Amino acid sequence: MLSIIGFAIIASIATLLILGRIAPVVGMTVIPTIGAFLAGFSPSDIGGFFDSGLESVLDVAVMLVFAILFFGIMNDVRLFNPLINVMVRVSRGNVVGVAVVTVLIGVFCHLDGSGATSYLIAIPALLPLYKRLGMSPYLLMLLLSTSMAILNMLPWGGPVGRAAASTGHDPVELWHGLIPLQAVGVVLLMGMATLLGLREKRRIARRAPAQVPAMAGAGAGAGGADGPTASGVTSTGSAGGDSDGVEEGAGEPEKLHGPYLPLFNGLLVLAVLGLLVADVLPSGMVFMLGLSAALVVNYPKVSDQMERIRAHGGGALGTGAIILAAGCFLGILTESGMLRSLAGDMIAVLPDAVVPYLHLIVGVLGMPFELVLSTDAHYFALLPLVHDVSTQLGIGSITVVYTVLIGNVIGTYISPFNASLWLGIGLAGVDMGKHIRYSFLPMWAFSLVMLLAAVLLGVITL
Repeated sequence: MLSIIGFAIIASIATLLILGRIAPVVGMTVIPTIGAFLAGFSPSDIGGFFDSGLESVLDVAVMLVFAILFFGIMNDVRLFNPLINVMVRVSRGNVVGVAVVTVLIGVFCHLDGSGATSYLIAIPALLPLYKRLGMSPYLLMLLLSTSMAILNMLPWGGPVGRAAASTGHDPVELWHGLIPLQAVGVVLLMGMATLLGLREKRRIARRAPAQVPAMAGAGAGAGGADGPTASGVTSTGSAGGDSDGVEEGAGEPEKLHGPYLPLFNGLLVLAVLGLLVADVLPSGMVFMLGLSAALVVNYPKVSDQMERIRAHGGGALGTGAIILAAGCFLGILTESGMLRSLAGDMIAVLPDAVVPYLHLIVGVLGMPFELVLSTDAHYFALLPLVHDVSTQLGIGSITVVYTVLIGNVIGTYISPFNASLWLGIGLAGVDMGKHIRYSFLPMWAFSLVMLLAAVLLGVITL
């Protein structure tokens, strides 16, 4: 009976999340509670399950909330804009160089873990340059999305936070093991960008060799008004019309930015990342201290500080609420014995030859799963099940988590269930279906290469 009810809870949540019929917070709170009552547990039992589950995810929720606020402030104060502008200028006129720079810009823009922010910064800076050179905006989406996915392995990124919450690991500890893979992944992606850039250069030469404009001199900026357009989007550059990159503050209220203090803010980011790597303080406390310093120095007025918190509070609170709701879901399924019962029955039903490799199968298929599973469904419904089945067979918990996470994370920004991807699609003026067709095979191949690299680096042990 516990297995049946546990399966019904997981299947209901996954189905409703896939169909977009229920918010994650509602589904992971209401459905497990109803299932627990149907299984015969008393209100006091369910309250105990909830307390246990909440305790297991509280640190993750606190860290995510303050990390999103902190890096949101860093974007507000334009910390990364000069670097982006320099990279855009350096790559001007070179198709392969633009492709490689797209990867680097995606990496720097996604330090806050917010897909929406990354697209908002990177696409207006790069799209006019792509149009000017006749490059495909779908290549821009492919490279930018893949680089953001690699950075999504940060502890405040959605997949790592969710994986940690659903399996009881600390997200910063998970990240420590993933740091070498992230570094290798960025290098590998730069290599892939070079190959795709060469392919794009040949495509442009075949299609219209006489129409590729020269990009010489300052007058041939990326966002010139005479640049070609695609998909009905004009090449006006970023807000304010700076042709070479991200306009620093044009058309926005002064209190949004505050004083321009790149040295202080750069050192602050390095200090925060250093403390996280050193693991000398709880991760939530590190981001609380970092956020406090950023607010006090960049926004001396209390009213401005509160306005910045309110500006980024929606995304931070939404993510934190999902993690806390996941605590309710996981507390009920774990403490009631449903998950263990379901895992045991799955082992009995699955062919003996398949069960030991279940986590590897799910990891390899992680990319295609993104087309039918939302991130929440993948990490809060599928991962706990695979984790319990695999660990009961003696496979290390961390190996299971890394395998499922690495196999899935690259597909985050090809999933139609990802709201921020729709923002990127709109900014780039491209079609979702064509983006999936253009990017799916390269991103899946890159995902498999990342899994192989993880094995070679010892991140995943076979």
